[in-house]
Amino acid sequence: MNQYDSAFLKTPLGTAKILGNINGIVEISILDDTYPTTENPSKHLEICMKQLEQYFNGERTIFSVKLNPDGTEFQKKVWDELCHIPFGKRISYMKQTINLGDKKAIRAVAAANGKNPIWILIPCHRVVGSDGSLTGYAGGLWRKEWLLEHECPSDQTSLF
Repeated sequence: MNQYDSAFLKTPLGTAKILGNINGIVEISILDDTYPTTENPSKHLEICMKQLEQYFNGERTIFSVKLNPDGTEFQKKVWDELCHIPFGKRISYMKQTINLGDKKAIRAVAAANGKNPIWILIPCHRVVGSDGSLTGYAGGLWRKEWLLEHECPSDQTSLF
């Protein structure tokens, strides 16, 4: 069994739990419970924490942290495709499925998105319904909406 270091990071959306080792980050999940930010994390987790802080401060749009998610080959292919969605952009589940080469696999692709173990760094929050609706987000739709707004703020500040 693999040994993973863990760390917690307070974010505007809750506490991020980060797991990883020298081979990369295996999981970032968002918790509703609050934990203090980890002091003196291991080096590989410290880099991830720093990049997440920069993301939330609006200073980072691309991550350079080594990822090592655990999943099937299909899931890893789906998650890799998610990493090609540019910061501030959105695609539909159907577009993602077509990009993967089989439009009949939309349910399998959506299910793989839902099993994404690495919050934000593998940006499944950038996938929306074909009509632009916010659908299916394990962290809660309010978090998905927050992340999308954070990455691409709407210009409209009032109704008039």
